[in-house]
Amino acid sequence: MDGLKVLVVDDESRMRKLVRDFLVKKDFRVLEAADGSEAIDIFFEEKDIALVILDVMMPKMNGWEVCKEIRSYSKVPIIMLTARVEEQDELLGFELGVDEYISKPFSPKILVARVEAILRRTNAISADDILVAGEVQINKAAHQVKIAGEEIELSFKEFELLTFFVENQGRALSREQILNGVWNFDYYGEARTIDTHVKKLRSKMGKYGDYIHTIWGLGYKFEVCEVK
Repeated sequence: MDGLKVLVVDDESRMRKLVRDFLVKKDFRVLEAADGSEAIDIFFEEKDIALVILDVMMPKMNGWEVCKEIRSYSKVPIIMLTARVEEQDELLGFELGVDEYISKPFSPKILVARVEAILRRTNAISADDILVAGEVQINKAAHQVKIAGEEIELSFKEFELLTFFVENQGRALSREQILNGVWNFDYYGEARTIDTHVKKLRSKMGKYGDYIHTIWGLGYKFEVCEVK
């Protein structure tokens, strides 16, 4: 599954790029629209947009009009951006179904944090989808692994194996337990095949492969440790 889609609507290209760059760092897929009319076209072409970030003052259709149009068909979360902070405008936004109201200028990091909080609140993403252990970060929903901030490419089984290790970190796991947990009892080969997969996984993890400890005569244990 790819990262969740966020539609960023603003007539300032610099602003769209700023927001996009910060969202992409958090593994969101970003769609952009330069005006309200384009935003409506994109929204109804893309059926799985998870959240909309919407500027108020735009040509063709302003943010209020776009919000009203979207709300007549969808309950997708909407964050409104505005250079004005008048109470009347804020109340109008909430009456139209805006989920969050952010005044310009704003911190992109705070905006991204609001996006994540809203999506967790609406169950679009779950805190359980993100696993962190030392320098290892696993995004289960996006099927993505980052080691020390750098994304690494894993096969499906390598991803499942690393996820199983992290979810059971600190526990000594036998090869049979790992085989059952990762292959779901469907694999009838020699349990020592785990050794081959662990070797490949360690190699791809670089020095952080040392997180996977060998328990002689039993199997393995994933434990965060200092690496050199």
